[in-house]
Amino acid sequence: MSFLEMLYFIIPSAILYATPLIFTAIGGVFSERSGVVNIGLEGLMIVGAFVGIFINLEFASSLGAATVWVAMLAAVVIGAIFSLFHAVASISFRADQTVSGVAINLLGLAATVFLVKMIYDKGQTDMIDQPIRRFGIPYLEDIPFFGRLLFHDVYSTSILAFVVAFGAWFIIYKTPFGLRLRAVGEHPMAADTMGINVNKMRYIAVMISGALGGLGGAVYAQTITHDFSHATIAGQGFMAIAAMIFGKWHPIGALGAALFFGLAQTLSIAGNQIPFIENVPAVYLQILPYVLTILALAGFIGKANAPKASGQPYIKGKR
Repeated sequence: MSFLEMLYFIIPSAILYATPLIFTAIGGVFSERSGVVNIGLEGLMIVGAFVGIFINLEFASSLGAATVWVAMLAAVVIGAIFSLFHAVASISFRADQTVSGVAINLLGLAATVFLVKMIYDKGQTDMIDQPIRRFGIPYLEDIPFFGRLLFHDVYSTSILAFVVAFGAWFIIYKTPFGLRLRAVGEHPMAADTMGINVNKMRYIAVMISGALGGLGGAVYAQTITHDFSHATIAGQGFMAIAAMIFGKWHPIGALGAALFFGLAQTLSIAGNQIPFIENVPAVYLQILPYVLTILALAGFIGKANAPKASGQPYIKGKR
């Protein structure tokens, strides 16, 4: 395999594995920018993955090519609804946000595995017949070097992920909604004094994180695994949290960090086909994404500044 062929293999694969992380990390940015820590991104991805596969299996025969889009829309809706458990606990009842997030992770896994057993009478679903498929972008794929690198084998969801990342940047930093969102995450009392409903903004932000986390799970299941089991989402939600922190709670930073972790996942899964690292023991490549996640958090958690009110419940009239 030549150097160019290696690039043509690695870069599209890295973008593929990064796409679910981009959606989920951007969701985490919205939640934490409002002051609500969302450790439950893993559970939200699990719920989204289950919903995506369930809809795909049950309605593929009637919906045809539109199945994947309906499945992703359903995952967005259910993810937003499921995130309300975290919102109610952490915002209305002012519970510890970390504990609430961990509960979401446990509940998401337990509920979906139970439903799989009840519906399909086994530990995992069947493989879907309508996965998200690759395609080439006309004209752009004919551009020398970059065409085959970026536009030859692409997924529509990868394009959507970049749109969501830049759209999130615009919303958070260029719109009145984004200003209010950042205000309640930095100084909720000042925001309240200016007439902003702090709890309402936080509810909206957590539901956005749930919607994007569910979308990330549905995309992962329909592009990579093509089925659902207890091991479909295995740490990707925590990688998304790491990407969010690595990216300094900024949508574009989270995008870049997700691409970095996508590259790590590519090396862990397809490393035996890549020159120079093909002789590295498989176990080292398999743990690479998780080691990089730990290193990223250890190296940047002290350097990146979270929103000042992150993790702090707000009681009207009290500092």
